[in-house]
Parts: sequence; C-alpha cells; structure tokens
Amino acid sequence: MPLTGDNLPPLLIIVGATAVGKTGLGIEIAEALNGEIIGADSRQIYKYMDIGTAKPTLAQQGQVKHHLVDVVTPDEMLTLAAYQRQAYARIDDIHEQGKLPILVGGTGQYITAVEEGWSIPEVPPNYALRDELEQEAEAIGTEAFHAKLVAIDSEAAEKIHPNNIRRVVRALEVYFETGTPISELQRKKAPPYDIRVVGLQMEREALYERADLRVDMMMEAGFLDEVQELLADGYHPTLPAMTALGYREMSQHLAGNLSLEDAIAQTKHSTHDFIRRQEIWFRGHDHGILWHNVKSMNIQDIIADVSQWM
Repeated sequence: MPLTGDNLPPLLIIVGATAVGKTGLGIEIAEALNGEIIGADSRQIYKYMDIGTAKPTLAQQGQVKHHLVDVVTPDEMLTLAAYQRQAYARIDDIHEQGKLPILVGGTGQYITAVEEGWSIPEVPPNYALRDELEQEAEAIGTEAFHAKLVAIDSEAAEKIHPNNIRRVVRALEVYFETGTPISELQRKKAPPYDIRVVGLQMEREALYERADLRVDMMMEAGFLDEVQELLADGYHPTLPAMTALGYREMSQHLAGNLSLEDAIAQTKHSTHDFIRRQEIWFRGHDHGILWHNVKSMNIQDIIADVSQWM
C-alpha cells in the first residue's frame, strides 16, 4: 500500500484506459494547482511517434511542462527499472520547485511500479539463455516448464500462469543469472509520498466508440505517413516500439500484407482489447482509486478536492 501522511510530499496520479481523457484532466489540474506532468505511457516515451501514441501536442506541452515524453528513439530500450528511477527523480525535482507532480498515463506497470515502490531486478537480458529456455519450453510443454519455476521460486510461480511463457522464461533467466529468485528481488517498498489516485472511466461501449473516433482522427492527421517515415528512417517493424497499437497494423499495410481498411479495423479491434486489459490491471491494483465517470464528472469539483487534499 502507498504511504500516506500529512508530512509527506504529495503525488497525484491520474489513471484510466486509453482515450478516456487523462491528458486533458491532467493539464487542467496542473494549470490550476501549479503542477507539472510526468508521462506514464510506454509508447509516448519514443521520439518521432507522435500521432499514433496520442502524445500531448506541442501546444499542450507548452501549457504545462511534461516529463518522460520523447525520452528514447524507437530502436532504444527504456526498462521498467529505468523508467521508475527517472520518474522518482522527476517527482523529487518538481517537489523541490514547490510544485505538484502529476503522474498521468495508462501503462499499468509504469504507474504501479512508482505507486507501490517495486524493487525491479536490473538484470540485462541474456538472449542466448532466453532462446535456450524458450526452446526447452516448446520441447517439454508449458506445465512441465512452469514446474521448473515452481521448484526454484514457488512465490513467483504462483503469480505467473503456466501459459505466460515469456514471464516464466524471464523469471528463470533472472534466477540463473543472479542466483536469487525474482520474487526476492521484487520486494516492494512504498515511496515517501502522500499519494492520491484519480481514475477516469466511462461505459465500455461508449469508450470503444471514442477510441474508434480517435483512430479515425489519427488517420486524418497523417498517421500512415508517420509510420512510413519511421520505416524509411530504418526503424524495423519488428522493433518493440513498432509493434505498438496501430504501428504494427500500418506497417503490415505498407508491406502489402493488409488493405488500409483492414489495417484500420484491426487497429480499432486491438485498441478495444487493450482497453479491457487496462481496466483489468487497474481493478487488480486499486488501493483506493477515486473513480470519476467522464460523462458526469465536474472538473472544478475534482480540482477543489485535490486542492483540499494538498
């Protein structure tokens, strides 16, 4: 559970699914209460990926200072541990200026790692070992492979489904590289902030419609051209950044494997799946989120509530 207390500096967090309106609310609160925004979006960290990630516009970034946006190029990696470390550094810098840090985004792991104070094992990937483990999993089957993790780290095994081969492989990889179970390396230590979490939600079908409209607006704004330029600049479609929502589908269209109509339809379908996963994550990590329905909320009331809390 996050720490709370009158003597701790405040950290406001705004969460919710994609397209629900987090960016706008964050900017309004920041303008009203002398705040700065720290992005918590695993795709907005990438430079040159603006339209398809719904990155805050230059005008919005001019209204309120944003941090952890445009941090790395699409062929670079920002690990969860590095993100968490940078987020804490930005939070502390904002506090030193006497301002309110506002963490805004929909990437559950980013937000929860900061809020709960995850201890994240900074173990670089060993791709040779990883390939070996993946081949073993394929050879012996998911249940038998998961049993290997049960034998060395039953705590981690309880939390990882046998079918989630990627996470089982990573847990085994960390153990073989460090000699320490990943569950031991992942102990939590609540950060020294008074945390308040505001959540935005709306009826699922209405949110799907809103997300679909946003995809259409992205296409009108030149999303396909953005993807084409990234590919022309040498960013391969198999890069993790380029498998983000929409980028994967547009890359397949540009390669001649999908019609534009199908690429757009698949982007919308993938976004719906993503929204469901986001909602599941936030429900599973709800330590007292103050939920507001976008259709009926009063922003001035939210600002007044945050102001009183501060």
